[in-house]
Amino acid sequence: MDDETIVATHHAHPVDGASAARLEADGLTLRRLRNEERPEFEAWQAAVVRGFLDTEPSEAQRGAGFDSLGYRRLIAVLDPAAPEPTVPVGTFASWVGRLSVPGGEIPSCGISSVTVSPTHRRRGIARAMMEGELRTAAALGLPIASLTVSESTLYGRYGFAPAAATASLELDVKRATWSGPVPPGRVDFISRERWRALAPELFERVHASRPGEFEMPGGHWDRFAGTRPDAEKPGAIRAVQYADAEGAVRGLALYTVTENHADFTKSTVDLQFLLADGDDAYAALWRFVVELDLIAIVRANELSVDEPLIWMISDRRAATVTLRDHHYLRILDVAAALSARRYAAPGRFVLEVDDPLGITEGRFVLDVDAGGVGSARAAEGDADDGAVRVRLGIAELSALYLGQVSAVTLVAAGRLASSDAVAVHRTFGWDVPARLSYWY
Repeated sequence: MDDETIVATHHAHPVDGASAARLEADGLTLRRLRNEERPEFEAWQAAVVRGFLDTEPSEAQRGAGFDSLGYRRLIAVLDPAAPEPTVPVGTFASWVGRLSVPGGEIPSCGISSVTVSPTHRRRGIARAMMEGELRTAAALGLPIASLTVSESTLYGRYGFAPAAATASLELDVKRATWSGPVPPGRVDFISRERWRALAPELFERVHASRPGEFEMPGGHWDRFAGTRPDAEKPGAIRAVQYADAEGAVRGLALYTVTENHADFTKSTVDLQFLLADGDDAYAALWRFVVELDLIAIVRANELSVDEPLIWMISDRRAATVTLRDHHYLRILDVAAALSARRYAAPGRFVLEVDDPLGITEGRFVLDVDAGGVGSARAAEGDADDGAVRVRLGIAELSALYLGQVSAVTLVAAGRLASSDAVAVHRTFGWDVPARLSYWY
């Protein structure tokens, strides 16, 4: 199927029969909601915000959500015996988007809004939704699923693993001065509306080169820029652009300021989003932020684990960097996923893969040529002649997939066995650190 067909087919596909039967036996109903039916959406949205400890949505939030989430496949678990039977006791959303991988892109089933009402815990609702939707995605030919998580302990049981960590930064700019390059070109303030208009095209130019980035979901650009009707304090968001010496816009940034009323020279900047097409744009925008007047602290999240900024300040101890798991992957088709990315070194590998859900269980051969092009297939009586043998679970293979996690590390952790873990690391590693620059 082509991209448009698989998106439409996935969106409209019936719910998984096995999961529906499992819940029906417990008096619950598994349904795919009709996005165009606003009452159904608003009941689903109310359950989601409650699950994530948010306040009841306002009319503006209900309208903005209904207008921006039509592309998502919405799943609900309903309890007909509940006092409000139209309000789900379980929610789940998914959609098809492009995931950047080393050397290319691959379609992924993005997953979000997974909640279970605290009144219905331990009834298998989350398992039924997740397993059913993963089986659906696999049956439709999607090679991988991805998500960002609120709780890191929930998704390993389904074969997910953290594949792209993220860094948070707090920088004492009274202590660290700028020591990086000073690029030609200029940084200028722009309206949030202009930022919103420029950001999608710039993101398209740069995200394919960053393994771990996922196609921006609908509604996110307006959320970042504060241009949604339900935006809270949009006027606090400040937008800037960097244009090179020829006048082409190569970088964009959004930030907010929190004043320190006890000492106005010690205010705080939160960098909300920075997009840079090239090293000059990156340096120019970071220099602008670091040298802002009346600022003592700069904070930023969802950064790379290997930010060049650390090498652009006079005192790296002025920077406090915190690493955290962020983008989780779950391979659904081993041969397709491994064949879709490039590799850093040639080799031949025989992978024995275990899968708790049985979706990808099996033995596979991966051949990588001198140009880094890989070809994977199910092993059917193939000899292991000269091949590096690897035994691992689908979670561990998913962790390796973007090149950030080392096979040597997984061997030391007891999560992987191999006849040559160093060879696996050399082949699966990548020169660009995996990163996802936002939550979804």
